[in-house]
Amino acid sequence: MIFTSFIYAYFFAIVFVLYWALQNKSWQNALLLLASYVFYGWIHPWFCILIAISTVADYFICRALREKPQHSKLWFVLSLVVNLGMLGFFKYFNFFADNVHSVLSTMGLDVSPIALQIFLPVGISFYTFQTLSYTIDIYRGELEPRKNFIDFAVFVSFFPQLVAGPIERAKRFLPQVENNRKFALENFTEGIPLIIVGYFKKMVVADNIALYVDKVFMLQEPSAALLFAGTAAFALQILADFSGYTDIARGMAKLLGFNLVLNFNAPYLAISPSDFWRRWHISFSSWIRDYIYISLGGSRVKTSVKFAWVLLVTLGLSGLWHGAAWNFIVWGVFHAALVFIYHKLGFTGHWKPKTWYTYGFSWFVMMLLTLVGWSIFRAPSMEWLLNAVFANNFWSGTVAQVDSALVILSYVLVYTVPMVLIHVVQYLPKRYALLKTTFYAVLLVATILLFREYANDFIYFQF
Repeated sequence: MIFTSFIYAYFFAIVFVLYWALQNKSWQNALLLLASYVFYGWIHPWFCILIAISTVADYFICRALREKPQHSKLWFVLSLVVNLGMLGFFKYFNFFADNVHSVLSTMGLDVSPIALQIFLPVGISFYTFQTLSYTIDIYRGELEPRKNFIDFAVFVSFFPQLVAGPIERAKRFLPQVENNRKFALENFTEGIPLIIVGYFKKMVVADNIALYVDKVFMLQEPSAALLFAGTAAFALQILADFSGYTDIARGMAKLLGFNLVLNFNAPYLAISPSDFWRRWHISFSSWIRDYIYISLGGSRVKTSVKFAWVLLVTLGLSGLWHGAAWNFIVWGVFHAALVFIYHKLGFTGHWKPKTWYTYGFSWFVMMLLTLVGWSIFRAPSMEWLLNAVFANNFWSGTVAQVDSALVILSYVLVYTVPMVLIHVVQYLPKRYALLKTTFYAVLLVATILLFREYANDFIYFQF
């Protein structure tokens, strides 16, 4: 079940009415758990088996961490094996099997390839990281294991953010599940605008610009102009698509009395790689910072070699988290290199330029580097990207290709305008309530008039 389907609208309406009619936290949580499993298993019911295994395993393992502390490391490793084992098998088995076969073949060993028809469960990367945060925090002594199984199960499977985040921390979200929730008018005044904005971003901006992105990246050897235009269009598409999902999730959760974390904060205004990761997919970037980067000693390293290694592991794994393909890994390594170079140049932490023109230049350079990264990320494969860049017609291109690139860039500019206005309007003070209401009404009408009949899945569903 996806947010952009009519069946989801009926589903949420039913859940919403029953949820607030119950007026009891325990029954509300039971309903949320049932609704989350219906939502997740709507197309493939067997998906529910996997999330149930992860939930049951971590519930009892974390109880054992406190009740049998002498074996805490064993229990912690068991949780990692269960969660990362499922994630690794369903998401990465064929990738690693194919690469092992390729290596053995180059060594002259005739080995039959192993390939399984494995269907990637939607959202497994997200809820795996979410439940791991619970286990890690308990192992570190920063959180107490919960006794109420239903409350914990709701934390793992809460349907608005289940399949594409934001990735919630147990320390932040579990208390919301455990506390009483009262129906309030502010749930509407804050939640409905988020939902409208999210649907506009996804169904108008992302889905329409995707038509041009797909055409460029289906070409065998696009020219430099076309590749640049296609990458710029993809940069807009992935921001609108992913932040749109997050807005809808936050808005739906708000209608149910929950507050989800902010996941995007104008990432394309970043002036450095570190600044970009503080703004882009914040719940994920903060997760890898707290549980991988800091755990590896990244905040305490004194040598360049160790710092480079920590960045390589952290951001390389973040790239692999996005998908089982080499271009995602290279994308992560590319960002690791950017962070390292900026760090060595002295542009670290929350560095800010001192003048407006150096700020503008820093933004321009970072934007170009971000686009280079997105070209790696979106490419069908690294082989495709290398062939395209080193093709004979890459730097020349025909007049028709240049014209096509200009058309695509014009659409990017047109769709960028409402994205900028959305960001500006969201931060207007309360005295502009009428203006904001009018703006959201216009977005709603635009969504109804301009949405594509056959919408694409959200991009991050594949991760």
